Amino acid sequence: MSTQDGNTPAGPEGVPASVRAQLLATEHWSLLASRSTTQGEVLTRISMFLTFTSASLVSLALVGQATRFSDAFIILAMAVLLVDLLIGLLTQVRVMNVGLEDLMYVIAMNRLRAAYVDLDPGLAPYLMAGRHDDLAGSRQTYFFLGPRGPWSQVAGSSMVFIQMANAALIAIILGTGATILGAGTGLAVPVGALGGLAFMAGSVFSGNRMYFSAWRSFTPLSPTPGTDD
Repeated sequence: MSTQDGNTPAGPEGVPASVRAQLLATEHWSLLASRSTTQGEVLTRISMFLTFTSASLVSLALVGQATRFSDAFIILAMAVLLVDLLIGLLTQVRVMNVGLEDLMYVIAMNRLRAAYVDLDPGLAPYLMAGRHDDLAGSRQTYFFLGPRGPWSQVAGSSMVFIQMANAALIAIILGTGATILGAGTGLAVPVGALGGLAFMAGSVFSGNRMYFSAWRSFTPLSPTPGTDD
């Protein structure tokens, strides 16, 4: 490796290693800031959805008492619940998109860590987060304190949370709709429950397909040794 001042090693293009490290660090901080901003935005969206849903349910309770739960109230309740569901579905789409964006940031920062190790191989033992931009490397970054599987991370994610909230809304809407059509409680409850479970299963399947589709279309630059990811 050539040098420019006799002391500072330079990269293949003649750029000093110190400058390369500074550029990599700047990009790393930019990715961290973008990741933090994105996470804050999606948590705000979820909070707005929950606040709107809670306020609408309280309003329905007050209107129901005032109208003695008449037929007009039932129509109003269905309309409000459908609006809540629409907002919930839009929020879910955003949460799923943010999940993929977060994965993108993790992969990008893993790639930068690989570049740090290329500049100074002695750094490798001190990096607990992943430095390989593949599936195994991303899992190490998401949980690098032990061999815990990825399902615990998924189960506790904001994505599953919003899916559960929307599944509950769908169950309520379907159950209420069945009751309006003349079905008894013994039929309305299973209809709502099955509808909510079906939505949850479909959401999990769709999210899983998006996740692995993203990996299939991605070519890692520094894959984990001994893996085929």
